[in-house]
This record gives sequence, C-alpha cells and structure tokens, in this order.
Amino acid sequence: MEWLAGPFEVTFVQRALWGGMLVSAICALAGTWVVLRGMAFLGDAMSHGLLPGVALAALLGGNLLVGAVLSAVVMTAGVTALGRTPRLSQDTGIGLLFVGMLSLGVIIVSRSQSFAVDLTGFLFGDVLAVRERDLVLLGVALLLALVVSVLGHRAFLALAFDPRKARTLGLRPRLAHAVLLGLLALAIVASFHIVGTLLVLGLLIAPPAAALPWARSVRGVMALAALLGITATFCGLLLSWHLSTAAGATVSALAVSLFFLSHLASGLRHHRRARFVGVHATATD
Repeated sequence: MEWLAGPFEVTFVQRALWGGMLVSAICALAGTWVVLRGMAFLGDAMSHGLLPGVALAALLGGNLLVGAVLSAVVMTAGVTALGRTPRLSQDTGIGLLFVGMLSLGVIIVSRSQSFAVDLTGFLFGDVLAVRERDLVLLGVALLLALVVSVLGHRAFLALAFDPRKARTLGLRPRLAHAVLLGLLALAIVASFHIVGTLLVLGLLIAPPAAALPWARSVRGVMALAALLGITATFCGLLLSWHLSTAAGATVSALAVSLFFLSHLASGLRHHRRARFVGVHATATD
C-alpha cells in the first residue's frame, strides 16, 4: 500500500496529479470533437505552432503562457482564414502554417544561447513543476471549456456529422468551426505545461479514441475520456516515481496504451458477438 500511496504524499506530486486531472477533463471536452471530425493533424499542427510565442516570451523574459496564447490565436485565425480559400485544401493550409510557425520558433530559439532547458520543458512538459497558480488557471480553463462545450454542443454535433445540415438549420458552421478551433487551442495551451507540445496529442486524442467504442453518446465519450485521462495521469505519475522516468512522457505513453487496450478489447467483444450470433443462427436452423 505504501508503494501505491507513498508518492502522492509529496506535495509537488499531489499538485501534478490535480494538474493532470484538470488537463484530462479539458482535453476530453476538446479531444472528443477532434476525434469525431478527424482533426488529429490540425491538433498536432496547433500544438507545434505554439513554439514562436513561447520562444519569444522566454527570450524577452515574459510569461510563457501569454506567449502560447498569442501563438494559439495566430494559428486559429490562420487556419480559419485559409479554410475559406477555395483553391487551397485545408490540409495544405494547415501544413504550411505548421511548418511556417515551427520554423519561426526555431529561428527565435536560435537567437538565444540559454533557451535549451526551457525548450526541453516546452517540448516534453514538466508536470512535476505545476504550481498552485497553475492549478487555478487550469480550473478557469476547464470552466471556460465547459461553457463553450455546453453552448456549442448542438452546432458542434451538426458540424461533425453533417455540415450541410448545420447550415440548413442556421447553426452557422463557419462560426462553429472557429469556436471549435478556439476550444482546441485552449486545450493545447492548458496542456503543454503538463506533457509538452510533442506529447499533448497523447491526452488530447488517445482517451477520446479509446472511449469511442464503449460510449453511446458524445457526452458519454467525453465522460469516459476524462476518466481514462485521469487514470493515465495517476498511473503515469506512480510509475514515473518508482521507475525514475519522465513523468509527462509516461502519462502520455499510458494514455496511448489505454487506446490500444480499448480497441483490442472492443475487437474481441465484436468477435465474440459475431460468433454467438453465428452459433445461435445455426442452432435455429
């Protein structure tokens, strides 16, 4: 029992756990729509697109979170604008923004001789460095994400399954898409301090994708995704403590492992059902 509870008696590990739980909830709200709409590449591009703002903030001695927010705003506006260009596919626009923002970030980093440690934290996260004020900010971000998710649920749902019907119903799909991008940006900005930009997709996509075969509604996917994210956070922190591994990477790896276990179990369940139906049909004949 000491092996299980011992690490969480340490204050900074407790803060890390709370931080990971809040981020898991935020990522579940945004990540569900990312999975349903097949926007994983966009999420990856936006997470890496934070680099210029964070690098510039670090170079000028400013707040890294403010820099991340500014970069997220630029990425969101850029993706929205390029999405309205008829001669350019959305993937092409996102790819160009991705490379452009990442290149700009590397250029800014190259101007600093002392940014290596900060860059490592940006790329891979430092969940064990979460402070109390970070928890407050994450709590505010979760509240905002909940408000956006509740108010935009109907529009997001129509946009995910039938954009033309969304337009027919007067749900303004372009505005809904822009708001959804804002929700995604919020989740990424909130998460990069926990698991870093290279691993943020682990919490953003893996839990909702793992929940998809087992939930019967979008809200069910969100709830189960949050639970799986929290499970990955708890187990990841526990393993990283005892195995002396990188905490953020361990959390992300466990989230991805849960995805594979979920789909393996789902495949076995469907196989058993198909076999049962086959046997029952044979017996009836």
